[in-house]
Amino acid sequence: MPTAVLFDFSGTLFRIESAESWLRAVLDEAELTLEEQEFTETARRLEEAGALPGGAEPIALPDELAALWAVRDRSAEQHRAAYTAASRRVRLPDAALHDALYDRHMTPAAWTPYPDAPEVLRTLRERGIAVGVVSNIGWDLRPVFRAHGLDACVDAYVLSYEHGVQKPDPRLFAVACTALGVEPEDVLMVGDSRRADGGAAALGCGVHFVDHLPVARRPDALRGVLDVVAEEVK
Repeated sequence: MPTAVLFDFSGTLFRIESAESWLRAVLDEAELTLEEQEFTETARRLEEAGALPGGAEPIALPDELAALWAVRDRSAEQHRAAYTAASRRVRLPDAALHDALYDRHMTPAAWTPYPDAPEVLRTLRERGIAVGVVSNIGWDLRPVFRAHGLDACVDAYVLSYEHGVQKPDPRLFAVACTALGVEPEDVLMVGDSRRADGGAAALGCGVHFVDHLPVARRPDALRGVLDVVAEEVK
């Protein structure tokens, strides 16, 4: 049976706010306004540019950004540089807003746990199953878990920027297994990306996928993890 479950962060346990909410929060903080049509169009362009971390991938990536984008999760500096470069492809009323948008996405207020995430994490804890979070990311997500009361459910955080390695590289999953003191064959990796999170299979971990959907459209997909764990026990 699995003695540990690893979870991806964005699109698996938590979902980033919409591009509209993200942009609105930053404009309000800066005491700036856009006409409604311009606001809607700007939010759409930011989303299409891939400027919102945790949001949609860029529809088209400029050649000059491709190399940085491919390794953006290996360091905090590369992560900020990649996403602010994507943001700067869209005209904003103040150039300082590009960094403000990036800063906003790192706040707990920008993230919402999927409805069943607290229940699943707490149930795993009650069953004595170790839990790790393995994320391709460029900043410390621990405050997000603390703010939402879920930090006590996580035994280890393995973040790509802290190790200079990003999924699907098996080395990142190996770090998580070591941190939890478990063998890969006793681990289930849960994520929304078959490419990135599926890399755990190369190490010998089991894998379980959920769809990257808005919170309102995915109320209970994580409960399937409990079914997988229970099935393994039988």
